[in-house]
Amino acid sequence: MSVRATWSDLRALHNRINASLERALQRRFHFGMSEFTALGALHDSPGGELRMQELTEVVGLNQSSVSRLVARLEQSGLTTREICETDRRGVFSRLTPEGREVYRTAAPFYEETLAAIFEEVAADPELGPLLTKVRS
Repeated sequence: MSVRATWSDLRALHNRINASLERALQRRFHFGMSEFTALGALHDSPGGELRMQELTEVVGLNQSSVSRLVARLEQSGLTTREICETDRRGVFSRLTPEGREVYRTAAPFYEETLAAIFEEVAADPELGPLLTKVRS
């Protein structure tokens, strides 16, 4: 198999799994994978906070998109934005108690949903063998 074909198959696998997770999270929690990833990164960070630059790296979006994402999380009451006391140019995104609780509820749902999606994809004659290889 060519490098191009391998990459195409990997993208197809990723897109299918990601789209299914996105739909499930939207239906249940009214946010998508980027928000879930950001909440998880904040949940797992010391003090429940990250500089905006760190969050940009974790989420894998550009700075402008992360700013909009954080604004949505703030409007939902899941995070707050705070200026760094030692460097006034630095901005932190901090998980609120409500955000922590939402993440604690969403994380097991994510895991269960991902397992179900893996089962579904494993039955696909085109993507199933690739998923099996990736998981082994």
